[in-house]
Amino acid sequence: MARFVVRRLALSLPLLFIVPFLSFVMVALAPGDAARTILGEDYTPESYEALRHELGLDRPLLVRYGSWLVDAMQGDLGKSPISGLSVTDEIASRIWVTASLVVATTLVAALVGIGLGVLSSIRQNRLARLVDVVSLVGFSLPSFWVGLVLVALFSVAIGIFPATGYVPFGVSPDQWALALVLPVAALALHAMAAIAKQTRDAMLDGLSRDYITSLRAHGISEWSIVFKHALRNAAIPVSTVVGLLFIGLLDGTVLVESVFALPGLGGLVVDATFAHDMPVLQGVVVTFTLAVIVVNLIIDIAYGWFNPKARLQ
Repeated sequence: MARFVVRRLALSLPLLFIVPFLSFVMVALAPGDAARTILGEDYTPESYEALRHELGLDRPLLVRYGSWLVDAMQGDLGKSPISGLSVTDEIASRIWVTASLVVATTLVAALVGIGLGVLSSIRQNRLARLVDVVSLVGFSLPSFWVGLVLVALFSVAIGIFPATGYVPFGVSPDQWALALVLPVAALALHAMAAIAKQTRDAMLDGLSRDYITSLRAHGISEWSIVFKHALRNAAIPVSTVVGLLFIGLLDGTVLVESVFALPGLGGLVVDATFAHDMPVLQGVVVTFTLAVIVVNLIIDIAYGWFNPKARLQ
């Protein structure tokens, strides 16, 4: 297993160089720069060129990227030319908001989705049709629209949950949980539908195998067959879907954080993009890339755990 993990990790590490480079190039080629953002609308060509020189924006693109990469490899992500704050500090102050949202959404979607998928595979009646309906609705409705509807219903009309804002867990665990209910619900609908659909299909495939029939013929209890054998085999595709949805939620949080005014990395990315704040954008890209590498590694470990043949590939 150790060799399997090291091999998978080695295949993922190039992403730490490829993704930030592509991000750097795309942002650099976009119209505008941080100097224009700082100076505003009223500036002279001389002041603009002087500020570009001060910020190092007049240097060749590859030279700027190489300088950033050398500093980043030493743990220095630089300072924001807009706010003057350390990029590491800005990310650290917001990362737990996004992490709380993504992790909570993944847990809720996985628990509910797997539960619905297992039940619908055992009782193929109205519950199975309900899973199909929930899947169709979940795939069709965008998360930010669902979030707006939830705010209108449960914040404005009923007043159960707060419409916007975030309270750190250390300040008030109850208020922290309440602030995450609607954002998590908005994001979890799509993820829950995908997990439920995948779980049901994998369970139905597993329950139709010959060895399941043999287990029933030997008097093995249905509970043991479903949860010890069929669900274990279904865990391979389901764990893959859960991991991919976790990665997808990193993108989905951008709009949902804007709807609920959550001070997470999504809002930081939006602000930095409009301001052409290259150091902040690069810092967030590196953070998301690391998250993707870790999640993919966990998926590979889970796949190798449930399927020993995969460790030999």
